[in-house]
Amino acid sequence: MGILPISEWASRNASFGGPGTGNGPLSGPWYSTHKTQLLGVFLAAASNILISASLSIQKCAHLRLACQADPKPYYTSKLWWCGITLLGLGEVGNFTAYGFAPIALVAPLGCVSVIGSAFISVLFLKKTMRAADILGGTLAVTGTYLLVAFTPSVPHELTARQVQNYLVSWPFLVYSILEIIIFCILLYFYKTKGVKHVVVLLMMVALLASLTVIAVKAVASMITLSAKGKMQLTYPVFYIMIVLMVTSCAFQVKFLNQAAHLYEATAVVPTNFVFFTTSAIISGVIFYREFQRAALLSVFMFLFGCLLCYLGVFVIARNKKEEHLQIHFIDYGHIPGQKLTGKIQPDSHSSCYGTLNNEDNSVKAQR
Repeated sequence: MGILPISEWASRNASFGGPGTGNGPLSGPWYSTHKTQLLGVFLAAASNILISASLSIQKCAHLRLACQADPKPYYTSKLWWCGITLLGLGEVGNFTAYGFAPIALVAPLGCVSVIGSAFISVLFLKKTMRAADILGGTLAVTGTYLLVAFTPSVPHELTARQVQNYLVSWPFLVYSILEIIIFCILLYFYKTKGVKHVVVLLMMVALLASLTVIAVKAVASMITLSAKGKMQLTYPVFYIMIVLMVTSCAFQVKFLNQAAHLYEATAVVPTNFVFFTTSAIISGVIFYREFQRAALLSVFMFLFGCLLCYLGVFVIARNKKEEHLQIHFIDYGHIPGQKLTGKIQPDSHSSCYGTLNNEDNSVKAQR
C-alpha cells in the first residue's frame, strides 16, 4: 500500500467532515456559512440548560419550605428567587437565539431542557439515574447533532420589509385561515362541550405557539439588525409583531397551565414538546420559507433528527413517577369493627380538623 500525497489526504479528510476544505459538517466552508446559526444553537442550548436548572432550584426551594415547622411563602425564599432569575435569563437567551438561527433549528432544541432536568435532578435532588434517562439523552443528543448538521442555511438578517411581505404572502394567508378554523373548532369543543382532553388543550397551545415563534423571530431579528446600525424599530410591523407575540403567549400559557393542572407532567411534557416543535417547524417553513432550497437528503436527515429528539423526550418522561408532598391522614376504616371509608380531615387550620368528611353517607348511617 503506497503513501498517499498530502493533497489527497486533505481531500479525504474534508469529505468526511474534517477540518479541511470540503463540504462536511466540520469543514471550513460549512462553518463559515453556518457560524451565525451555531451562535443561535449555543444560545438556545445554554438557555434551555438554565431553564431546567431554574426549575430544579425552584422545586428544591419548595421542598425546603414544606419541611419547615413554620412554612413561609415561597417568594420569601432566596433560593426560589435564584431559580426565577435563571428562568428569566434562559427565556431571554431563547428569545435572542431566534435572531441568529431558523425556527426549525431553535424549536427542537427544547429537548435540551428535558435532558437537563433529568440529569440535574440526579445531581441536586438526589434522584436515581434510570436507564431510560441515559437512553433518552443519547437519542436526543444524536437527534440534536443531525438537526445542527442538516438544517439548511437561511439568511439571518430579517428586515421589517421582508416581514411585511411574508405577512401578505398567499401561503401564510392560507395557513392562517386553516389555523383559525382548526382553533375555533377546538375552542368550540373546549367551551361548549366541556372537552378538556390533553390532546385538545395542547393542540390549542401548539396553534398559538406557531404564531408566537413567528412573532418572536421577527422581533428578535429586527432588534438584532437595529443593534448593528440598521434601524428597524420605526416600522409599524415591529409593534404589530410585539402585540401578536404577547397576546398569543398569554393565551398559550393559560391553556398550558390548565393541561398541567389536569394531567401528569409525564403526559404533558412529551406531548407538548412534540406538538410545539412540529407546529413551530411548519410555521417556519411556511412563513420564513426556511426549507425552500434544501436538498431532499437534508430534509430527510433533519426530520430523522426531529424523530430522535421526540423519542428521546418520550423515553425520559415515560413511567417517570411524580413526587407529591406527603399529607398524613387517618383511615377510619382501619379501626377494628368499622368498615368506613371516610378520612380524618388533615387541615389543622380548619374547623373540621379531626372530623370525618360530611359527604360520607356511610358515616351518617353509622350514627
